[in-house]
Amino acid sequence: MKRISIISSLVACRWIKRARKRLGVLGLASFCLLSACAPKFDQGEEVVQNKGSKEQEAVIPKYNISDSYYRVVLPFKPSGARGQVVGDLNTRLDVDEFETGLMRLASEQFPTDDYLFQEGQYLDGKTVNKWLERKRTSNQLKEEKMKPEDNIGLNPPISDTGTNEQKNKQSPIYLASILEHDYLVKVDNDKVKLGGVAIGLALNSVHYYSTEQGYPREVKIKDDVIEREGKKIAAEVLKRLRNIKGLGSVPITIALYKQAPRSSVTPGHFFAVTHVDEGSNTIDKWEAVNEEYYLFPSDEAEKNHRDDWLKFNNFKSDVEDFFPNYTGIVGKGLYVNDQLQKLTINITIPFYGKTEVIGFTQYVTGLVMEKFPDYITVNVYISSTGQPESLIVRQAKVNEPFVHIYR
Repeated sequence: MKRISIISSLVACRWIKRARKRLGVLGLASFCLLSACAPKFDQGEEVVQNKGSKEQEAVIPKYNISDSYYRVVLPFKPSGARGQVVGDLNTRLDVDEFETGLMRLASEQFPTDDYLFQEGQYLDGKTVNKWLERKRTSNQLKEEKMKPEDNIGLNPPISDTGTNEQKNKQSPIYLASILEHDYLVKVDNDKVKLGGVAIGLALNSVHYYSTEQGYPREVKIKDDVIEREGKKIAAEVLKRLRNIKGLGSVPITIALYKQAPRSSVTPGHFFAVTHVDEGSNTIDKWEAVNEEYYLFPSDEAEKNHRDDWLKFNNFKSDVEDFFPNYTGIVGKGLYVNDQLQKLTINITIPFYGKTEVIGFTQYVTGLVMEKFPDYITVNVYISSTGQPESLIVRQAKVNEPFVHIYR
């Protein structure tokens, strides 16, 4: 990474002069890569014993890039169901939010400063695939020559009679994906053990299928049905987890995620979570998760969060004023309890030189500091056609931004 410093070219000076006029007291001197807000790494590492079927050497990194993230036990042990989520969910946006959102919710039960993260080690790909199948009727079991003990699909069976359209409308597929995260805790004698498990259940808001003639069709699933079926599936998943060796008594967090439609430009969101105590086999209560993403600009954002919509539009207008032949500015805001927590902005502009990139990045950094309250985390990705150009990160409650110009 490089620091943004003095720009000697005439083109950059032109950009800087224009930016000075708009930024006033902020000044361009404040736009640099800040060592103060970069993580301070302790390079030391600690060797521990990882208890599994047999003891083995493991390493816990002594530094953490953020309090929001877990330290990961090394060497990295991939999940047996690795890659399963990518194939199950509709878009990359849902894949990312499903994984990071589950970690975010799990941190309420398993704090990042007390627990270590490891990919799920108890549910393998074969098991997950079987659980995602439809339950078979008795006739279907005979036709497929399937053993009753293998009939463990968590999705509803499809009728033996009727057209494909009738059967899919009557019994849509609810469960789209299952994700496991394991959280380890240190114990005496430099050992770690499993301290808890988080399970994410991704549920469809739209069921896609094809007619007998091959025409694509879809069935929208109502929110109350998604919630009802999700909680029913979660209860069954908990029972099965308790029968897996090693998971009989550990605390388990289960979170329900509503997947966005394939055409959506924003990801879905978690809507319910439950924390099951050590040794418990039942879910006593669910907590509502009030999270949702909004696209900026959009009619929905204007209607439901007009103040934030105005802030974004003012930011967008200032960018256009500085660089009128822009290509596009799009934002994605994460709301938690109806409060904007994180805003991700993508700006695509046809640049003609690196000095333009530097000058424009500095100008946008000033706008970020000026236009958006400090309780919001703002990430800005600036790119030209086909490649990233720069990155701006302003963490919530941090006075100075992190800025990086790609070489």
